Amino acid sequence: MKAMIFAAGLGTRLKPLTDRIPKALVPVGGIPMLQHVILKLKQAGFSEIVINIHHFGEQIINFLQTNQNFGITIHISDERDELLDTGGGIKKAAPFFSGNEPFLVHNVDILSDIDLKALYESHLYSTNDATLLVSQRETSRYLLFDKESARLCGWINKQTRQTKPEGFVYRPEQHEAYAFSGIHVISPSLFRYMDEHWTGKFSITDFYLQTCKEAHIGGYIAQHLQLIDIGKPETLVQAEQLFT
Repeated sequence: MKAMIFAAGLGTRLKPLTDRIPKALVPVGGIPMLQHVILKLKQAGFSEIVINIHHFGEQIINFLQTNQNFGITIHISDERDELLDTGGGIKKAAPFFSGNEPFLVHNVDILSDIDLKALYESHLYSTNDATLLVSQRETSRYLLFDKESARLCGWINKQTRQTKPEGFVYRPEQHEAYAFSGIHVISPSLFRYMDEHWTGKFSITDFYLQTCKEAHIGGYIAQHLQLIDIGKPETLVQAEQLFT
C-alpha cells in the first residue's frame, strides 16, 4: 500500500521551534512528528511512502537516511524551489501513484488513534474518487455532506456564514457537517479532474469543493476519534500528554 505525508509546511505557528528545524522534525514526546506518522503508516501495512519537502528539506532527507527509511521504501517529492500547498503537492507527486492503486494522504502534524487500515479498506469497497476522514469534532469550519448520498457538497464557516463553492446554499435538514482531519484516501481516478485549471500552488480542499459535483468525494465518519492538529505550542503540549 502507498501513502503520502505532507511535510513541506513552514510551521510558522510553531515558531521559534521551526526557526532551525522543519515542522516535521519537531519532537512529540522526544520523537519527531514525522517518525510518529511513518511508524503509524508502517504498522497499518503501508510499505511505500512519498514525503514532500520544502522548509529545511535537507534536514528531513538526512533524518530519513540516518534511520534507513525505517525499513520501508520512501520517495522524496522536492518542493524546495516552490511550495505547492496540499493540492499542488499531490499533483506533483502523481507519477509515484501511477496505476489503479489508491493511496493515503496524511498531514505530518496530525496525530490520531484512527485505524488507518480500516479507513483505507473502506475506500477500497466504495466507489469514491476520494474518501475524507471526518468527525464531529468542534471547529468553526465544516465540510458538508449530503445526507442521502453521503457525498461532499460544500463547506461552511459557521462563525462568518461564508460558504463554498460559489452559489452553494447550506440547508441543515439536507446537509451533515463534519470536521476534516487532514487524512484522506485518493484513487488515481481523481487526477483526471486536475486539468489545466489546477496548476502550481493550490489547496486540495478547494479542489475537492470545486469538483465535488463531478468527482465522487465521500466521507469516512470516525466515532470517538482522538485527534490533535499540532499547529501551535499549546496543542503540542496536548499531543505529548495524549500520544506519548
